[in-house]
Amino acid sequence: MKTLRRLLGLLKGRWNLVSLYLSFNILNTIFSLFSIAMVIPFLRILFEMEEKVNTTVPFKFSLESIQHNLNYLISTLIDSYGKAQTLLFTCFVIVGLFLFRNIFTYLSNYFVAPVRHGIVQDLRNKMYRRILDLPISYFSNERKGDIMSRMSADAQEVDISIMASIQVLFRDPIVIIVYIGSLFLMNFKLTFILLGMLPVIGYLLGRIGRALKKKSRRGQERLGILTSIVEETLHGLRIIKGFNSENFSYNKAADTNNFYTRLMIKIFRRRTLASPLTEFISIIVLVIILYIGAGIVLGKDSAFTAEAFIAYILIFSQIIPPAKSFSSAYYNMQKGMASLDRVEELINAEVKIKDPEHPIKPKQFNKTITYKNVSFKYVDEFVLKQINLEVPKGRTIAIVGPSGAGKSTLVDLLPRFFDVTDGEILIDGVDIRKMKMYDLRQFFGIVNQDPILFNDTFFNNIAFGAPETSMEDVEKAARIANAHDFIMEAPEGYQAGIGDQGSKLSGGQRQRLSIARAVLKNPPILILDEATSSLDSENEKIVQDALDRLMQDRTSIVIAHRLSTIVKADSIVVLNEGKIVEQGKHEELLKQNGHYKKLYDLQMFA
Repeated sequence: MKTLRRLLGLLKGRWNLVSLYLSFNILNTIFSLFSIAMVIPFLRILFEMEEKVNTTVPFKFSLESIQHNLNYLISTLIDSYGKAQTLLFTCFVIVGLFLFRNIFTYLSNYFVAPVRHGIVQDLRNKMYRRILDLPISYFSNERKGDIMSRMSADAQEVDISIMASIQVLFRDPIVIIVYIGSLFLMNFKLTFILLGMLPVIGYLLGRIGRALKKKSRRGQERLGILTSIVEETLHGLRIIKGFNSENFSYNKAADTNNFYTRLMIKIFRRRTLASPLTEFISIIVLVIILYIGAGIVLGKDSAFTAEAFIAYILIFSQIIPPAKSFSSAYYNMQKGMASLDRVEELINAEVKIKDPEHPIKPKQFNKTITYKNVSFKYVDEFVLKQINLEVPKGRTIAIVGPSGAGKSTLVDLLPRFFDVTDGEILIDGVDIRKMKMYDLRQFFGIVNQDPILFNDTFFNNIAFGAPETSMEDVEKAARIANAHDFIMEAPEGYQAGIGDQGSKLSGGQRQRLSIARAVLKNPPILILDEATSSLDSENEKIVQDALDRLMQDRTSIVIAHRLSTIVKADSIVVLNEGKIVEQGKHEELLKQNGHYKKLYDLQMFA
């Protein structure tokens, strides 16, 4: 019941369509039942078994009443039109009943389509929204491929599971109940024997499905690992080939794929056992019914005629497909629940960095950025310890230090990619945790060491986040970033695609495109995270020129690897083991003969 409640919760807001699906299935079942019931008068006419009936009897839900009134109708038609015409009329009625039955089948599927696909759309939207809302730290512990697998394969399994749950609740039980009800009307003793066998079927199916959910979850997790391996391979293909590691990478993927395949074979075999097992048991029941029913028909003074028994068998045979479908749907639900668990894990993942309930809306950046007794740790050990720092408006502050000193972490705290563990960061005296993240991040333009670009056009990459931007503004930003000339060399200019992660561009071109994006945003505060460290000397000069233009009249926080690029900074902050150990201008720090002097001498020597 808990499983069904969770799945039914997904139908919220779509019950009108589910009601239509239910209604058309009821009509489908009724027309199907009547089309089979017409077999009785058809057989009586064909084999000349009819006895003339000249009067009707009051209608009751009993075989005798229905059969008597049908015989009266047939007798009247035969008297009026003859046997041949009556037989033709009966054929047309049967065809008409089957036509309506199939129309209602189509309509039920027509109205259920927006339900199942709409729910999957909602789940994917929620997952994507949560991916955007979750802090960056969340993805440090998760595989990208596993998240992609939840968005695709798991969501698709939920789609199948939703359809299965709708069948289990709103289609197959109705069909089975209506047909069994009609069998009771025809012969209640025979039907009681039939019902007595159902618990055996249920027990066998339950035994098969017990471990399916657990195995399905393991299968989806293994698929996520396989997707991650493929994603990492595509990203690192140059390294794989450069280190002759094709066989190593292949074996790693093949082992994972082999494990996943063996698991899916077990799941498939267990799931597909349900349908043939149900059919086999149903055939056993059918044979028993045939044996007992034939004895009743052949008995003396039996009201259960041969043609009624044939109709009884036909109706019972119609129970077999929904019974098979019911059992298959049960297993699909179990498999789908494993996927729904994984989907909901992502949707319900805790968003630790949130907007305040009553945010302070900053008008603009006027004075200073202040780090006040700031400490931070990812898990156990502090990465930053008691940082106190002021960044006045309009100044350029450089952050330097050895790898692992906490430079990137220090600037990542400013736009709240992470929240401080202790202390506070203030902008114009206001704690940034009291601002909405959207308002806070409007202050910043960010240029990373590895430019983050999208598989889109030059125009859309520069105008990212501002789709209404004019071509004139985009071109102006590109010129400031020294990007206009190489963009115009492309056949389609600003509308040309740049490839996956800018794969069609050089490192310097990608960086200049990233700078153009920051120029267009026109932020009051710039964060430059080692923006030239991965470039050769020629590209570094071009990019540095673009950065100098970008930094004019702005507050800039620059993480520097090459100290030659920050000698003109207003203040240089030296970090070591998470602490500020030195601070001052270039010349002042050289005179102190401390950490900065050592870093500078190492680079000059190199």
